Amino acid sequence: MFRFPEDRIPVAVILAISALDFFLYLTIDSAAVLAGYWVLMLVPKGKICAWNHHHQHTPTFRSDGMNRVLEFFYALHTGVTTHLWLLHHVFGHHKNYLDQRRDESRWQNADGSTMGEIAYTLEVAGTAYYRGYKVGRKYPKFLPVFVFYTALTFVLTAALVWFRPVPAMFLFVLPMVCGLLLTAWATYDHHRDLSTTDKFAASRNNLNRFYNITTGNLGYHTAHHYKHGVHWSKLPALHEQIKDRIPPGLISSSAL
Repeated sequence: MFRFPEDRIPVAVILAISALDFFLYLTIDSAAVLAGYWVLMLVPKGKICAWNHHHQHTPTFRSDGMNRVLEFFYALHTGVTTHLWLLHHVFGHHKNYLDQRRDESRWQNADGSTMGEIAYTLEVAGTAYYRGYKVGRKYPKFLPVFVFYTALTFVLTAALVWFRPVPAMFLFVLPMVCGLLLTAWATYDHHRDLSTTDKFAASRNNLNRFYNITTGNLGYHTAHHYKHGVHWSKLPALHEQIKDRIPPGLISSSAL
């Protein structure tokens, strides 16, 4: 079922959160309670964005059908639907991150200056689906899947809103919007101001243990770009192999 056994615990936790969301959706009417839960879950659901990212690099299940089901729940938490990050991030950003004229997550303005954090977040999040679709036109195998499941996700979300509007807004709609914004915001420092053609000097790395436990080793970012198909559980070992080629100033242990 699972391609890598290390995915069992994070997927179980994420699906448990989804089950809680649907339980609250069906049983709670108080806007105050739902708003409190939405605020309380901003950080945990923000962490889910990292796991969705890993899934779209290396699909969790051997079965396409099971992957599609998991992606629906990921979308409700993160605002990122099936194959969006595969197109925008894997086939786009990972190929173009050393070229700010083409990078789908570019941090440079057209004049070469550095975007501000808020401007970057709004631009990357606001253009995510458009840029993903543009990349998808080069990959006809994946574009129809992206379009179909994106449409299906939004239809099902609209049905949830129609059936119980207030719970759906706090449990699904707002988390989707916030998740997309948080995903974009979290990537700002990954490459910002690192204008180089050296892939070992183009990413910042965070070796903080708690950060990497909760994000699936996303802090080993140079290793991730060096071999983006490597499963998240293998990134620390890959980092050890290449760490001498990474400038020391690009390795930290920040708790954030």
